[in-house]
Amino acid sequence: MQLLAYILIYPIVWFLSILPTRVLYFFSSILYLFIFYIIGYRRKVVRANLKLCFPEKTEAEIKAIAKKFYLHFCDMIFESIKSLTISETEIKRRFQFTNIEEIQNLEKNNKSIMLMCAHYGSWEWIFILQKYMKNDGYAVYKRLENKYFDKLVKKIRAKYNTYLITTKKTVLTIRNLNNEGKIANFGFLSDQSPKAEKAKYWRNFMGVKVPVYTGAESLAKELDMSVMFFRTRKVKRGYYETTFKTIALDANKYKDFEITDLFFDYLEEIIYKEPAYYLWTHKRWKHRDKVPKEFQ
Repeated sequence: MQLLAYILIYPIVWFLSILPTRVLYFFSSILYLFIFYIIGYRRKVVRANLKLCFPEKTEAEIKAIAKKFYLHFCDMIFESIKSLTISETEIKRRFQFTNIEEIQNLEKNNKSIMLMCAHYGSWEWIFILQKYMKNDGYAVYKRLENKYFDKLVKKIRAKYNTYLITTKKTVLTIRNLNNEGKIANFGFLSDQSPKAEKAKYWRNFMGVKVPVYTGAESLAKELDMSVMFFRTRKVKRGYYETTFKTIALDANKYKDFEITDLFFDYLEEIIYKEPAYYLWTHKRWKHRDKVPKEFQ
């Protein structure tokens, strides 16, 4: 069944990917109308998340943010499809870096770099970053159930020489690379929600106390890495700018969870400024009623 699904769907994906971007965004607008107004994909989740994080906003303001988010969400779907055949020249034109020298200078310290990022703006075209880097790049991703589509995703995201690491093999792979003396850049989506019972740290995120991942900070300290945050801003439809910000040159000099706190502080700042570009369909705040006594 997996192979059959791939055989049936891949030609459609490939055909869409070769269409001009203006045509893809036309389809994106149609998809937006369908999933927002007709099927209401996770609309209750999005509305609940927005009301929880922005209690001061009116119903009209919440709806406006949600509509803008859904259009961006649909754009991301078609941009992912476009990634299959987009040229290097085109992606460099559409996805630019405002201060690439920030991370290039950090590479000169001859230390691996932990890149902490979030589900904000765009994370599909960020892989072009590797064309500006000296060190090899590795990104953590969740394996797809369909092994054929999983292979396709790996092919797309590795086309600019970025290596993908599955979530289950992340720690072991990075430790092995370190033991081999490998200097590299590691990309972590650090805003996901861990299981409440396994969380080592809880903090306020958008005004709500939730468990947060601390794995990026832990690995950075254990393996003596520098730590960097980056944010991707949507300039206009189909165009993005990424800006880097150094969090720590030497992670071991920071107190426990201080790096994690800095990451979430920076993330909150950009979400409050432009909330529509965060991934509101995820149940990020689902554990808010399970706060352990030591974190209350």
